[in-house]
Amino acid sequence: MRLDPWIVLAIVSMALATYATRAGGYWLFSRFDPPQAVRIMLSYVPGTLFVSFVTPSIINGGVKEWIGAVATLLVATRTKSPAWPIAIGTGAAWIIFEMR
Repeated sequence: MRLDPWIVLAIVSMALATYATRAGGYWLFSRFDPPQAVRIMLSYVPGTLFVSFVTPSIINGGVKEWIGAVATLLVATRTKSPAWPIAIGTGAAWIIFEMR
C-alpha cells in the first residue's frame, strides 16, 4: 500500500485545524472571565450540535434510523445515562441493517 502525500497532508491539516479551534477556545477563555450568562449558554452547545447532526439523518432515514432513534430515546429516558442510549441505539440500527 502506498501513502499518498496529499492525503497525509489533508489529514494532518484537518487535525491541526481541529486542534486550533479547541485550543483557541481554551486560550480565549483563559484571557478573560466570561459572564455567567455566556457560560450557561455555552454549556448547551454540545447537546445542540449533536441534535443538529443527528436530526437530518433520522428525518431522511429509513427503518433502521427510526428504530435506532426510538431505542435510543427509550433507553435514555430509563437510564439517564449518555453511554447506554448511544450503544443500544447503534446496536438496534445495526441489527436491523444486518437483517435486511
